[in-house]
Amino acid sequence: MRPRLRQLFVIGLALSLLGIGVPAWSEDDPRSCNDLMAGDTPAYVVCRWMATPDEALDIARFWLANDGENLEAAGPLDSIGVDCGDAGNVCDPTPPDGVGDGQAHDGGDPDVEGAEDGGTPECKAGEECSVPPAGLSAEQISQAEESTTGKAVKSAVAAGLRVWVDAELADDWKAGKLAEGAKQVAALAAQPGVVGVRFTRQLGDGQLFQSADEMDTFVNEASAELRKLAPGRKLAAHTMVPLFGCGADEACKTAITQKYPLLDPERIGAWLAKGKIDQLALDSGHLATEYTTWKIDAATAQRNQWIQVRARAWDAYAQISVEDAGLAAPGAPQLTGEQATKAITEHVASPLQDDAAETVTLWSRYENGQGQVSRAYGEKWAANTTWDQLKKLTSVRPRLATVYDPAKPEVDAATDLKALSEVFGQVYLYAA
Repeated sequence: MRPRLRQLFVIGLALSLLGIGVPAWSEDDPRSCNDLMAGDTPAYVVCRWMATPDEALDIARFWLANDGENLEAAGPLDSIGVDCGDAGNVCDPTPPDGVGDGQAHDGGDPDVEGAEDGGTPECKAGEECSVPPAGLSAEQISQAEESTTGKAVKSAVAAGLRVWVDAELADDWKAGKLAEGAKQVAALAAQPGVVGVRFTRQLGDGQLFQSADEMDTFVNEASAELRKLAPGRKLAAHTMVPLFGCGADEACKTAITQKYPLLDPERIGAWLAKGKIDQLALDSGHLATEYTTWKIDAATAQRNQWIQVRARAWDAYAQISVEDAGLAAPGAPQLTGEQATKAITEHVASPLQDDAAETVTLWSRYENGQGQVSRAYGEKWAANTTWDQLKKLTSVRPRLATVYDPAKPEVDAATDLKALSEVFGQVYLYAA
């Protein structure tokens, strides 16, 4: 496995302080990607591809061939256990000093002497007992559960999906109604099975914020409000960092910085380092066209981006995700098996292999301003080659997520979410 750049930096720095030289990488090495790094990068920081695009395609073909025969044959490793009957093994049920009394107790038994009383919630007879988060009432949570999104949460959880509530609080903040909007989102997030809230999309790409300081204020205040109203739930944001796609091209970096003044990597990195958000989704929609002036294609821009993410150690602070709508097509995808495999390699395998994105969010369905629907599957769930190929990726299913709008179902929420669970392990549900 390729070592991360930040590890190489620490190792190289330590060796340089000790006066030990680091062997140079050959410029002719076909796996070297040093040419994509900035000119002022220290000599001991090196970059090397784990798999070339051709090799990645071969890897995908290997696992997807014959309806995933090789993938199914690759069973889990044998579990590690301890047999208490074997000589030399000691299985002592007695807990360490100070932990319980070493005895089994039934529900309703008196507390162990000295144990703390955590309090008893007041509940009506026959109702499930719970305590609403501070700032929310039981009525607000009940109303959220009966909403379109709330009902979709139940269907998604029943289908085995890990659920995020997907909302946009930037407009509420701008209108001075952040507290009200955050309560509505938090009430949805209070349901069992919801792991987090994505509170903004396309952050910094548009005319909503007039300055980077204003955008910082929104992130700080929205994060603080949701931490209070939705304790225990993770917080996520969706944006892009166009500068990363430039690699070491100085002309590109100058032009992109001027075009996207709010999307400063230093500010975005600070949100992660300060714990304002727990997951950052980077959009990939601009990678194919943004850098043509500098002859940087989509694959190179994508690799440039993940090199920068790793070099800045962003994944040490938060989960990094890539968001991609490239597999969806108007009506439905019309790809052959070979074309579908290649597309999945580019949009799913490559970001994961680049060792920076930990999850991939694929848009499986969306509607443009003219009402045209694009899908990654067949209309009304008709058979489709691309979707069949995606269903074979069982080993990475927990790393795959999608976005779903309960207000615009393909069939109905229960049917759609059950079908989506055959490909994805996580879902972002639009908050109505």
